[in-house]
Order: sequence, then C-alpha cells, then structure tokens
Amino acid sequence: MKDCLFCKVQEANYKKEIVKENDHFFATRDSFPVTELHTLIIPKRHIQSYFEMNQDEINSINQILNQQRNEILSLDENITAFNIGINDGKDAGQSIHHLHVHLIPRRKGDMENPQGGVRGVIPAKQKYVKRN
Repeated sequence: MKDCLFCKVQEANYKKEIVKENDHFFATRDSFPVTELHTLIIPKRHIQSYFEMNQDEINSINQILNQQRNEILSLDENITAFNIGINDGKDAGQSIHHLHVHLIPRRKGDMENPQGGVRGVIPAKQKYVKRN
C-alpha cells in the first residue's frame, strides 16, 4: 500500500533502515525504542494481523526473530531477557496497520519489578493480585 509507512521502508531510498531481511520479513530498529536495540520484525507483504500469515511466513518470522535475538545479544552483553509483542488491532494499541512484531531487549534492573511483563499493557493487571 502506497501510504503505509512499513511498505515505504522497503522502497530503495529507505532500504538503509533495514538491518536484516529474509524472503518474507525485514528487521529495522524501532524509531521510538522502549529500550536500546528495540527491533521491529515486519512482513514484506502488506498484512494487518498476525492471523493473516501463511505457513511460510510463520516459519520465516521465527527464523528472523531468532536471528535478530542472537545479533542483539552479540551487540550488548548486558541483555538478559526479551519481550516479544504484537499489537494486533486498534483496540490492542496497533497504530500502524501493517503487522509488526516488537523484539524488546531487557536488562537486569531496567525497571524496579518486571513481574507480569506484557500484562502491563493494562497497568492495573500487570501484578498478580487476587481480586474479589
């Protein structure tokens, strides 16, 4: 789609932003990173949802996620963990309607208590507290 930001990244004059690619996906560093080396994994085909991927794309996304994880680990020895996330749909917070997977490197002490991880998308639900 001509107005899609992530489709435009694949054009020749934006190719410099791509740090790795395979047949179905490319990786680029996030323009508004949560942590240093926050990376986006983006399909070359314009699709909005994770659930629109075909089997070849599912296999391919796993390959590039693992490759990027290993590369990021080699760039920063302080990384101890990762969050992997997808905002799938407007009500889940998706702001660019082209599927993209966030690979967010984490470091010990980067927040006081990371327990609950991605549950923090709804802050009151991040901590495991029994509610009546």
